[in-house]
Amino acid sequence: MASTNDLKNGMVLNIDGQLWSVVEFQHVKPGKGPAFVRTKLKAVLSGKVVDKTFNAGTKVETANVDKRDMQYLYKDGSDFVFMDGSTYDQIHVSEDVVGKSADFMLENQEAIVATHDGVPLYVELPASVVLEITYTEPGLQGDRSTGGTKPATLETGAQIAVPLFLETGTKVKVDTRDGSYLGRVN
Repeated sequence: MASTNDLKNGMVLNIDGQLWSVVEFQHVKPGKGPAFVRTKLKAVLSGKVVDKTFNAGTKVETANVDKRDMQYLYKDGSDFVFMDGSTYDQIHVSEDVVGKSADFMLENQEAIVATHDGVPLYVELPASVVLEITYTEPGLQGDRSTGGTKPATLETGAQIAVPLFLETGTKVKVDTRDGSYLGRVN
């Protein structure tokens, strides 16, 4: 248990049997009436974001979430297999839990896997990854870095929009949060 005065960004709370991550919080002391804490909470499993207000000093139940650096090994059916680098324990994470992160994961890549009571909650990738373009339409004379974009398929199978001048075989840096093109890598 913790008090609402102890809230921090990233803390995971157990409210009515559901896990919620604190996205942001603000202590408010109005001129009249008691102080309260305004929070923005994100459901760990569904990703739904809600605003919730607590009275200051209210007790809230914190959830014990274990975040570990793990290495993605391979895909086994619909599960993704990760290995803990320190203990060499392997964990199977379902497709639902991995979600959109699967679009930017290569074998042997590092990721953070968060678990609660041994159940995987989510997979967190680095902010950006470097991937190779496996297919894109060839560029034409006159294509410049400013202007339009074209679709490109990455080595993971994901599709992103890239500038017109990029060709198949080019390594690009991709934002794992929204799948946007960040630049070329030599």
